[in-house]
Amino acid sequence: MNVVIAGPAYPLRGAMAQLNIILGWYLLKSHNVQIVSLTRQYPSLLFPGKTQIDPGKPLFDVPTVPLIDTINPVSWFRAARYIAEQKPDVVIFRYWMPFFAPCFGSIARLIKRKIKTQIIFICDNIIPHEKRPGDVSLTKYALRSADSFVVHSKTVEEDLLRFIPKARYVLSPLPLFDIFGDLQPKKESKMKLGISADHVMLFFGHIRTYKGLDILLDAMPLILKKISAILIIAGEFYENEPKYREKINRLGLEKHIRLFSDYIPNEEIPVYFSASDVVVLPYVTATQSAIVPVAYHFDKPAIVTDVGGLSEVVKDEHTGFVVPPQNPEALAEAVIKYYQDNRESEFITNIREEKKKYSWDTFIEQLEKLIKQNI
Repeated sequence: MNVVIAGPAYPLRGAMAQLNIILGWYLLKSHNVQIVSLTRQYPSLLFPGKTQIDPGKPLFDVPTVPLIDTINPVSWFRAARYIAEQKPDVVIFRYWMPFFAPCFGSIARLIKRKIKTQIIFICDNIIPHEKRPGDVSLTKYALRSADSFVVHSKTVEEDLLRFIPKARYVLSPLPLFDIFGDLQPKKESKMKLGISADHVMLFFGHIRTYKGLDILLDAMPLILKKISAILIIAGEFYENEPKYREKINRLGLEKHIRLFSDYIPNEEIPVYFSASDVVVLPYVTATQSAIVPVAYHFDKPAIVTDVGGLSEVVKDEHTGFVVPPQNPEALAEAVIKYYQDNRESEFITNIREEKKKYSWDTFIEQLEKLIKQNI
């Protein structure tokens, strides 16, 4: 089968670029694959981070041609013509926010004017975390260009069916991020980060309001009354960094926080997870999170809020804890219970069994089945 993946890829940074590369790598085992990537992902004025380029090493070697400028329609015609010339059996787009709807929706339609092929949208989100005027109409435009869909959670499934009630789709969980190397000795990882504490929690990923870091900070004084612990915050601020630093100081948490506020390159990710006992995701809203598959890859339990599809992946009292959102007291209670009841070893055993169903091979099988149904 001849497959084209259209969307971000290395050297662009971020989870979506990583997921496209991993998908391409696994599809290459049985199919001809290339990625038609982006020359520009976001205009610099709209990008909240420091750089859009991944400073780390490439994950895999997948044939990649950068052609698509998300804000230049001329490039959309050029990319559609190039993709059509490859005579793909299927073109796969990964959709996660309305900003990309005009670009991806237009390219998909232009391709289908030129050749007969399948268009599949892998939907990480249908409704964006941070809503803006025009989201609904833009999302409709994008989704109506597709023949079928892959969704990763029941929340996204419900959103898809509100837009496309008769959609052809498959629900398949987000596979493990098994690309960052192996778990490292905890003691050595702590030393690399300058940490000597016995109890270490991890908040990982870029920092935006919907991820609830401020709620975790509110929970920290309650946690510290019962448990002596360190919280690692590892990720680039995509919003008001001084606000969070001021809160850390105001709550007197300076000695209990290790803040690494730059983008974490791929090859450095293992040390942060290896140094920690548990990953905490206090999200205010979510569909799913790529952080949980990374945590599971490293056999790390997670404490998450009951939003979106997080509770579909983190099994309460089995692979972690699920607590109500925007509730520092409940979050603190879960952390305290995790440590006082010594749940780490039990949860790790359960994770090793649970994560078998999140393999990339299983995901590829479901994707191939969806494609064959539409041939």
